[in-house]
Amino acid sequence: MAFLELKNVSKSFDGHSVLSNVNLSIAEGEFVAIVGYSGQGKTTLISLIAGLTKPDSGEVTLEGKVVSGPGPDRGLVFQNYSLLPWLTVYENIALAVDQVFADWDAAKRQAHVEKYIAMVKLSHAKDRLPKQLSGGMRQRVSVARTLAIQPRILLLDEPLGALDALTRATLQDEIGGICQSEGKTVILITNSVDEALLLADRIIPLTIGPGATLGESVPVNLARPRDRAGLNHDPEFKRLRALVTNQLLGFNAARQTSITRKLILPNILPENLDAPRVNRPPRRIGEEKDETLTVA
Repeated sequence: MAFLELKNVSKSFDGHSVLSNVNLSIAEGEFVAIVGYSGQGKTTLISLIAGLTKPDSGEVTLEGKVVSGPGPDRGLVFQNYSLLPWLTVYENIALAVDQVFADWDAAKRQAHVEKYIAMVKLSHAKDRLPKQLSGGMRQRVSVARTLAIQPRILLLDEPLGALDALTRATLQDEIGGICQSEGKTVILITNSVDEALLLADRIIPLTIGPGATLGESVPVNLARPRDRAGLNHDPEFKRLRALVTNQLLGFNAARQTSITRKLILPNILPENLDAPRVNRPPRRIGEEKDETLTVA
């Protein structure tokens, strides 16, 4: 039995099919990346797993039990940080810890919060408000808050998409290291093939909608720890990147359709400027041509 499983899951909004017949099995401790174009249902998929929305058909199960709503066993890291602006770094994380571990005494909860603040290297900033933090620091807080509730599954919904390249690379390394040391089951939603190859054990491309579904799974058998500089010269990395990229490009090409229609040109040509200005008649022509358009 799979640790997490989606069985024939479909979801529509206002009659528009977003996901159709999605099937997915994930083993405990596995790091899976789902890659795809923007606007094709990746966030909808992660919301179904998190229990924030329910499928129209099919079911999501965790250890054989149907997911019917959100819970602390699934921790979600959002792209937009989702921090309370009037609370400090410590207070944002403590709010989640106090909710989930209400039966712990105050000293234990405090030590737990400080452990995860230190894990993301923000001990020096624990009393700062979100407005006093950079984008990368805010995302560290978001990751620490989610890890602090000790979820069985860590759900990452494009958490680094809004960051600059250097900050993104730094956090990729930190998230990868934390996930390996914690032994978490992780699902990463991303539109970056390189990010997926750097972090994941397996990559699954999402097809193009309407009615998007999951494509063929690609195992990533690259040795860990993965060095981003070294990967650029690794033949297996290059092969996997080409394989996944070509799958995604193939989805886009398959969606394009060519149609032929008649193009009726105006029955007039520009004036003949070489003719005398007097009695210069317009030049007319009747002509039809076939025009082929590619519609995405």
